[in-house]
Amino acid sequence: MAKKKFYVVWKGKKTGVFTSWNTCKKQIDGFAGAQYKSFASKEAAEKAIKGNYEDYKGKDTKKVILSAAELKQIGKPIVPSISVDAACSGNPGKMEYRGVETNSKSQLFIQGPFEKGTNNIGEFLALVHGLGYLKQKKINLPIYSDSRIAMSWVKKGQCRTNLQITDENKPLFDMIKRAEKWLKENTYTTPILKWETKAWGEIPADFGRK
Repeated sequence: MAKKKFYVVWKGKKTGVFTSWNTCKKQIDGFAGAQYKSFASKEAAEKAIKGNYEDYKGKDTKKVILSAAELKQIGKPIVPSISVDAACSGNPGKMEYRGVETNSKSQLFIQGPFEKGTNNIGEFLALVHGLGYLKQKKINLPIYSDSRIAMSWVKKGQCRTNLQITDENKPLFDMIKRAEKWLKENTYTTPILKWETKAWGEIPADFGRK
């Protein structure tokens, strides 16, 4: 589902905050020097309309900005902990994943690249790898992931990808089978936690390719 946006028109046939692109477009079409921009929240848009277009020109206004109260409610990441993430060039495409120490971003493990993979598969494998890593080291720390899909797959003990197996990605599917086998045969008490990107920024294990 597409995220709802709010549109501010500073200069147009009508000015104000609009809740649909079509309505906004009517105000700026054919209007010389129209000034407008989209925002991720109603609060941000209502604040912007009281200011000047120049204050927002060239800036990324599509990100949700949390209030002080929301940030306080979310709190800060638990440390020590580890964080995992995956990167995929294409869908499917070359995929790799890794795990890092959350606070220092020191890399603990990395795998790939694998041919014809997906980001969700990478996120799943990263979580299972992290669980195995901590169990092997006899360390009980939380694991952070920014993928609710991967978290749900781990909880169900199964990688529920729709990706079809091919000669190119067979090694990747072999890894998936091993990961599912590990989940079936092992117990763990490791908390798997959602990384709150809106509050904390990109997860420390992020590959920085966005």
